[in-house]
Amino acid sequence: MTVRLTLLCTAASTERDVRFGADAPLDERALRGVRTAVGSLPAADARCTGPSQRCKQTAQALGWDAVTVEPALRDLDLGSWQGRTPDEIATVDGIGLAVWMSDPTATPHGGESVTAACHRIATWLDSLPADAGRVLAVVEQSTARAALVHALGAPHQSFWRIDVPPLSAVHLTGRDGRWNLRMGAVFATPAGEGT
Repeated sequence: MTVRLTLLCTAASTERDVRFGADAPLDERALRGVRTAVGSLPAADARCTGPSQRCKQTAQALGWDAVTVEPALRDLDLGSWQGRTPDEIATVDGIGLAVWMSDPTATPHGGESVTAACHRIATWLDSLPADAGRVLAVVEQSTARAALVHALGAPHQSFWRIDVPPLSAVHLTGRDGRWNLRMGAVFATPAGEGT
């Protein structure tokens, strides 16, 4: 049986001060954006969310009542960089930041490496039961990136080359540990038309 997984990236606060791993609550503008996505998501047999406040608020704004909080879907652990801006890190540890962005095994912050995060997400993906059916999950951007790296069999260095905007959806289908990326249409083609 094929598992159909949609990873919806959490909404982002409109706060301009971007901080590594900061789990700021969503503001009303972000929540309105979530509510516009409700009708575009497929039906699901199971719904889950990462443990962050953003993930939980996004799921709540989608109107999800029964949701499983999945610890494996947590954000990348940035250790001592948690809550700091990229500019702050560049000022105090520019070399560490450069190494971290180029070497997926590096942990200059003392937290989790990109490689470790990719392995964590790959393990979660491959542990989904064959009869899971359609699964919807609200996740952090790092989680969606790691899932794509695994699904495509891409090297971990490609993690930073994947742009995953807030409220974007990643559709994967899989079985027996093999995953495929399923791209979605921008608009529906009327029956009988198209190629």
